[in-house]
Amino acid sequence: MRDPDFTDALQWTPDAKTKLKNIPFFVRTQARQRIEQLARAAGSDIVTVEFVEQARVEFGQ
Repeated sequence: MRDPDFTDALQWTPDAKTKLKNIPFFVRTQARQRIEQLARAAGSDIVTVEFVEQARVEFGQ
C-alpha cells in the first residue's frame, strides 16, 4: 500500500520518514515539498534526516 505522504521521485530514509510523520498533518505536505526541494538542490536522490532538520531550521521550529 502506498504512503500518501511520500512521492516516488525521491527515496526517503526510514529516519527521515519518521521525522516527517512528527510534523503536524496540516503543514506536512508543504514541509515534504520543501524538504524534497532541499534534497534536489543538493543533488541527492535520497532524503535524509539532515534535509528534514535543515527544513525545520528554515521554518523556525
